[in-house]
Amino acid sequence: MLANKDAMATVAVKDQKVAGKFYEETLGLKRIDRESGVLMYQSGNSQLLVYESQYAGSNKATAVTWTVDDVEAVAKALSARGVRFEHYDFPGSTRKGDVHIYGELKNAWFKDPDGNILSIVGR
Repeated sequence: MLANKDAMATVAVKDQKVAGKFYEETLGLKRIDRESGVLMYQSGNSQLLVYESQYAGSNKATAVTWTVDDVEAVAKALSARGVRFEHYDFPGSTRKGDVHIYGELKNAWFKDPDGNILSIVGR
């Protein structure tokens, strides 16, 4: 039923103005909808919907993941824009700077201003 339908990531925030600055200026996402009362962004072939909620930042798991070609380079670029990365102790992983390494897979996590966990992943 849903196998051939597009899905979008949905993230709750407390303040759309603060979130908009982060998602547009820090992450460089392109805003595509300005009239619906939510922030809608285009990200590659996907969309990200950002809306206000009293429950913003309460998710303790990764909310959005971007697949990138070079995790280390993207992490370095985001760090230069003020993003602070999270460091976790996961079994079977090592860490090089802000990037967690699992064999060929590389992953880095960071949070938006509301504490939503976001990540970049690649090989």
